[in-house]
Amino acid sequence: MSTDVTAAHPYRPAVLAGGLAFVSGALSVDADYVPVAGRQEALDAAAERMAERLATVGGTLADIVKLTYYVTDLSLREEANRQLERLFAEARPARTFVEVSRLPYGATVEIDAIAQVRGDSTAPVA
Repeated sequence: MSTDVTAAHPYRPAVLAGGLAFVSGALSVDADYVPVAGRQEALDAAAERMAERLATVGGTLADIVKLTYYVTDLSLREEANRQLERLFAEARPARTFVEVSRLPYGATVEIDAIAQVRGDSTAPVA
């Protein structure tokens, strides 16, 4: 999946500002923007896309301090809790979990993040 700014996606995947990375929402879609089927699979796809976006500014999952999950089915909460346990060691980042009526491309999950990126990065700074 491309992380380039395009007419269809006129925003950067992530922006550094004051040592923080603000990661644009990442959907549970494949490289062709087709929704990923399956509950856990959709959560994992969105997390993978989010990690890819974070990497564009030199960040990793270990740098995340806040996640926001947008889901079309509130019952995904327990699967999201298990995902946090798999992806993050103690102490885990703060999280917000919100149900929405729809997401772009028919996705069922979108995840955005705020991370504290350490060290030097050649990524653009806002």
